Formats: sequence, structure tokens, C-alpha cells
Amino acid sequence: MTARTVALASDHAGYELKAQIAASLADAGYTVLDFGTDGPASVDYPDFAAAVAAAVTDGRAERGVLVCGSGIGISIAANRHPGVRAALVHDVTTARLSREHNDANVIALGARIVGPEIAKDCVTTFLNTAFEGGERHSRRIAKMG
Repeated sequence: MTARTVALASDHAGYELKAQIAASLADAGYTVLDFGTDGPASVDYPDFAAAVAAAVTDGRAERGVLVCGSGIGISIAANRHPGVRAALVHDVTTARLSREHNDANVIALGARIVGPEIAKDCVTTFLNTAFEGGERHSRRIAKMG
């Protein structure tokens, strides 16, 4: 499966990387739902995580991408929303495994941790990797609710 509509948001620390990811996705033919932020003014990342979580869980987007300084806070905030499985990723391996083993529907990236090219590779891998399925992985995901 290839997700064609992607919800995207960041806090102030991630807005530059978010803009680069949005441009890359648009160039690749994806529909991007950009929920902000759009500048360096300090904002609260849980608000942006909530916007992406809502878009993914209500079906406006197949997948979501979140960016903050480390990726940690925004991933924790996203995972507080039922139906969201947000994975903090740092490279294409963690992006791939987030889909294959965990059926993640949102990834979080740290703008202070990964550079733009690695981040774009992570997003591409995340969007183009299918859930491996099987009893072992499905059983574990079902336990998360």
C-alpha cells in the first residue's frame, strides 16, 4: 500500500524540516495536509500532534508525519490519541520496522537529530512499506487497543 494523503505538522523546532518534507512529498505526488506550524515562534507540540492524530484517525489522511526538536515529545503526545501508533524514527531501518512490525500510522522525526536527506528517506520508506502482518505482529498490535 502506498499512502497518498499525508498529514504533516511540527512545532517551532521542526518547522524548517517540515517544510522540506512537505515539498518532497508534493514533488512525489502526495497530497499533503499541513497542520503547521509555519514559523520559529514557540508553540506547544501537543496541539500539532493532536491535529495530525485527528486527521489520521478520522480518515482524512492515510499516514502522518510529525517533527519536533528531538521527535520524543511529539511522538508521546501523538500516542495519547486512540488509534494512533506513532513511532519515533531515526533512520530508514527504524522507519521500515515501524511499518513492518508495528503497523505505525504516524512517524515522528527529530529536526535536531536527523538531517533533511535522512528524514526524507525515512518518510519515503515509511510510506512505501507494508505491514508484515501475521499472527505474531497482529496479536501484539491488538493488545495496544
